[in-house]
Amino acid sequence: MTADMHLIATEAKASVTAVCKALGVPRSSYYARRTRKPSPRQLDTRQLDVEIAAIFEAHKGRYGSPRIHRVLRAKRPVSRKRIASRMRALGLRARRPRRFRRTTVTDPTKAPAPNVLGRRFNGWDRPNRAWVGDVTYIWTLAGWVYLAVLIDLHTRAIVGWSVSNRCDTDLALEALDRAVARHAPGPGLLHHTDRGSTYTAGAYQQRLRDMKAVVSMSRKGNCWDNAVAEATLGTIKAELFQDHIPENLVAVRRALFPYIEGYYNRVRLHSTLGYKTPDQVHRQTTARGSRAA
Repeated sequence: MTADMHLIATEAKASVTAVCKALGVPRSSYYARRTRKPSPRQLDTRQLDVEIAAIFEAHKGRYGSPRIHRVLRAKRPVSRKRIASRMRALGLRARRPRRFRRTTVTDPTKAPAPNVLGRRFNGWDRPNRAWVGDVTYIWTLAGWVYLAVLIDLHTRAIVGWSVSNRCDTDLALEALDRAVARHAPGPGLLHHTDRGSTYTAGAYQQRLRDMKAVVSMSRKGNCWDNAVAEATLGTIKAELFQDHIPENLVAVRRALFPYIEGYYNRVRLHSTLGYKTPDQVHRQTTARGSRAA
């Protein structure tokens, strides 16, 4: 051993001795702790950390402890409290929706429809009985892009959506036309939105009349009347665009398509649905209908 190595070893030994003396524990306990094998609980925690991190990464930071708990409890007995504790220890925190400004611009020449929905967001027993819609904005390097969505209150699936550089009736109509083409709702569909000019416009209202839909609109300035649509838009913006600014409309559309069609409707667990996916709820309802027939 060289003189320098001997000096380092001597100082390390002296430091351990001093610390053990200050803590009132024998030095042998320190060395025993260093050489002791991990306990079964420690090994399980290490494995749990790996599993939590893998799920968190697979969902791109969108899952907090409730959803990770739902995924893991199918594989192993573990409490939500423990998962939350391990996520804090690992520094993992799910993305949260930000508050955003309203995009509603009313047309004083158009009379809004009454609030038929009345915040009855739950209890719809089948798809295509009630849809809620809204529009939000997304900032890009090329300027504002607008997103319109329609959500089914039974499955909570996004049944129709569209994006545009303009916040106008054509944007809302495109989302409606896509939803109708895909899901073919029958007469009596309850269609609820805010009272913005995109929805009170003659062309949009005529399309709803052609569908024989029941038109419902939020009361003036009352965001809670359309809480499901606003919450959905907040989730989309938080989970897709919170950490970066997309380049332009094309980039927004490219990000939205796999997220909505592949992830949000088919993979993402929704707490309102008892931590099922919209696709699962739709298939279960369809299966019950087939058995009843």
